Formats: sequence, structure tokens, C-alpha cells
Amino acid sequence: MPASAPATPPPGAARSAAPTDLVVFGGTGDLAMRKLLPALLLCEKDGRLAPTTRIVAVSRDGIGDADYRGKAEAAVADNPSVLRAGAVPAPVLRRFLDRLHHVPLDLDDPGDGWDRLHALLEAAPDYPAGDGAAGEAAADGAPGAPGGRGRVYYLAMPPMLFGRICADLEAHGLAGGESRVVLEKPLGRDLESAREINDAVGAVFSERRTFRIDHYLGKETVQNLLALRFANMFLEPVWNSRWIDHVQITAAETVGVGTRHGYYDRSGAMRDMVQNHLLQLLCLIAMEPPSSFDREAVRDEKVKVLQSLAPLAGDGALHNTARGQYRAGTQGGREVTGYTGEPGADGASSTETFVALEAAVANWRWAGVPFYLRTGKRMARRYSEIVVQFRDVPHPIFPGQGTAHAPNRLVIRLQPEETIRLHMLAKEPGAGELRLRPAPLELSLSDSFAVRSPDAYERLLMDVMNGDPTLFMRRDEVEAAWRWVDPIIGAWQGTDPEPYAPGGTGPRGAHDLLARSGRAWHEGEMNR
Repeated sequence: MPASAPATPPPGAARSAAPTDLVVFGGTGDLAMRKLLPALLLCEKDGRLAPTTRIVAVSRDGIGDADYRGKAEAAVADNPSVLRAGAVPAPVLRRFLDRLHHVPLDLDDPGDGWDRLHALLEAAPDYPAGDGAAGEAAADGAPGAPGGRGRVYYLAMPPMLFGRICADLEAHGLAGGESRVVLEKPLGRDLESAREINDAVGAVFSERRTFRIDHYLGKETVQNLLALRFANMFLEPVWNSRWIDHVQITAAETVGVGTRHGYYDRSGAMRDMVQNHLLQLLCLIAMEPPSSFDREAVRDEKVKVLQSLAPLAGDGALHNTARGQYRAGTQGGREVTGYTGEPGADGASSTETFVALEAAVANWRWAGVPFYLRTGKRMARRYSEIVVQFRDVPHPIFPGQGTAHAPNRLVIRLQPEETIRLHMLAKEPGAGELRLRPAPLELSLSDSFAVRSPDAYERLLMDVMNGDPTLFMRRDEVEAAWRWVDPIIGAWQGTDPEPYAPGGTGPRGAHDLLARSGRAWHEGEMNR
């Protein structure tokens, strides 16, 4: 079937990727079907995939290209991200499906799987003559593949297999040139295992060719945080302990663990969310201005934040953290199962499904400013946000201002909507007594820009195809995060998480954590 002409990228869209062979190990798994393929389809729709780019799924399933394309078509048809983006024209879907290939390969019994993968990748893309693809492939791509094409290996597999897959790629002559590897989180269970994985991967792929993905860093609002801080002069003078009282970072989910119990019980909320997602957001809030928006300059400043975190261990960790586990109850008008009653659960499990903690960045800018991090499942609402609360005015002059008002807050909402809102006080309209009430200044990305915001995976996949690691984690970042988290997890050993009801705001201990300093959690009024 002739390849139809690629779409023209809309104004403001991310730049197109270089011609690439994207190989997804675990290509029939949950991550590939729910996140990667829908994101790649949307890249296709926006004209950001080069005409000769191929997507190669590798899995144990003994299916051919046609069957895999059928599975992929069914997966993207009802995907929420695809549905939100609007109808996908039939020629676009056909062009996308034509890019897909499947290579059966069982790591324990590979047969001729590696040879078949090698043959496919070494062969030139099979596109009809005259579509301009051959000239493009020769002119625009990375060395190390036919026609100067880039090659990316996405390991959507358990981290324990990362080193083995990389070694096999090298043994079969597939890891040379400028080929790159993408590693999904969590990278290990602790500092020791993270180092082992990094060493094994690093024996094949240099740090420059290793991309550790955290999809939170691909969210539009997270990147807008960098623009907000470093492209607007008015915030920098007040972005310090003199003016900011505290910072809250929340990632709340309404769902439980469900069928992921086997994975989740080995990780828990601390490893699954705090060690990567929430600490990355803390870094972006607390980092010093980099010298430039350069791939290493940004990551250098993030590492400095992680290295500045005051250690939490022993009694200090127990005092400054709260952990919980959801129990059975009613949520949204229906009965839900508790964590220990989920399919495949250990009825005596002490794994936490909720974590709240108080962190301190021990440097001059942030001395005395607590950073409160919170994440949990079976919460009242699904939202992720950062709240920067400023200090109170030093001397109130308006009637009632001393007791009936809220301090200024900057609220950066990551999901479900992407919004930046600055809470201020303004005079209530009308004659008579002067009364103050909160009045937000709001920037809604969807309302302010007539461009669809790319999904996080869309942006990050384009970045890795173009070899841009700015929004990916470096080895020293990952290990610095584990170095801080490990003592907290160690302090929890032998303790049980506090039970909490579904559909609420977490265990009592999380509220006590802030209440002892006269503070309270911001409960995300934009999502009510």
C-alpha cells in the first residue's frame, strides 16, 4: 500500500524526529499498548514521525506483523489520549500501522529471534519508490544503521532484565554506532540494585546513549515550570526562604492497585512514586538557575538539589514521614476492596500505598522551608499539583485581614488539567466596608494556546529519537535519589502502615505531619 504524505506539524508542535528504528522490548505489554503506541500514533497524526521510521515490537508472543497490527489498532481505538486528541483520519492510521512490525523472541529460549531482529533492522525500510523516503534516510539521521538511521531500544520490561537485554544486543551486533537505550522506572529497589543495573547497562551503552525515562518530566506543565521560573523576572527575587513559607507536591490517584499487585507489593508508594516522580518535581522547584537550557546544565542543577537534601534516617525518618495502606470501604458510591484483598495479594502485607513526608533542602536559598511530598492510591480525587505557599504579609492593615484570609499561593496543576494559578487577595466589589477575598490569576494552557499539548510520552519519545537527554535522568541523579530514600525505607522496617479509608485524603498521620507546624494540605480545589 503506498505511503500517504505525512501531515504537516501544527504550529508550536515539537520538532519532528530523525528517521529511526524504534525497537520496543515488551511490545505487547501493558505499557506499550496503553502509552507508547497511542503516543506514537499522535506523533504520526501531527506529522512528527519521519516517513522511514519503523516501530518494531519484540515479545514472546508468537504472532506476525498482521496480527500485531490488529492488536495495536484495537489498543489505540479506545485509548483516552487518542480520543481526547480527536478523530484520527483513516490514511493516518493506515500509515501508522504500516510502520509496525513484530519479532517473536523469548529471552530464555530465543531460537532464531535475535537473527530475525538483526535481519529486519539491517534491511532498508520497505517503502514504495518515489515517496522521498530513501533520500531523507540518507540525509537526516544518526550513524550506525542503514542509511544513517537512528536506532532506539525501549526496554518496557522488568529492570532485572535490562543488563541481560543490553548484553544480548551487543552479542548479536545490534548495540553499535549511535544506538540508544531507554530504561523505564523503577531503576532497581535500592541504591545497590540501581548501581548493578547501571553498571550492566553501562558496559554496553555509554551514559550519553542511555535515557532513563520519567514521564512526569514530559508533561507540558512541568516544562512550563522551567519557563515560569527562568523566563520571568518577577518570580526569581521571591523564590527563596525569605518569601516562601513551604512547598507541597501531591500526586493522588483514585484507583487501587488492581491486577498490578505482584509488581506493587515489591515496590510500594515510596519506590513507585516518591523516589522518581516526586523528587524530580522537587528538583525543578528547588534547583538554581542553570547557565543555559543545556542538556547537562539542567541536569547538573537537579543533582545538586538531591545532594542537598537533609538526610532522614532512624527516628528522624519516622518523625518526618507518614505511611498508609488503603482498606476496604465505599468510594464513589460503590464498595471497593482493600489493598490486602486485591487479586494475588498477601493478606499480611505491610507495603504502603500512601506516603507523606517532610523534606528539607539544606542550602542558603531554602534553609528553613519545608517541602511536603504526598502520594497515595484510593484518594478522593485524581490530581497532581505543586503548591508554592508564600509567607503572610508582615503587617495587616485591612479590616479582618489578620484572621480571615489565605496567604498567596502559586498552584501548578499537572493533571487532570494543565493549569497555573496564582491565588491573590483583591477587594470585593461594592460600596461600603472594604472586604478582601481570594481572586486567582489563571493560565490555562488549553485555553491560552490553540495547540494541543503533547502527551508526556509523545514529547519524550521525540526527544530520545533526536538524542536530546535534557528531560531524562542521569545516572548520578538516580543514585542520589536512592541514597536519600534508602534510609527512610530502612527506618520503616518492622512497622505497619496506618490504615486509611478509600475516597478520603489519606491517613491521620499525614495531616498531623503538617498540623504540628500550623499548616494543612492544599486539597486541590480546581478538581472538585
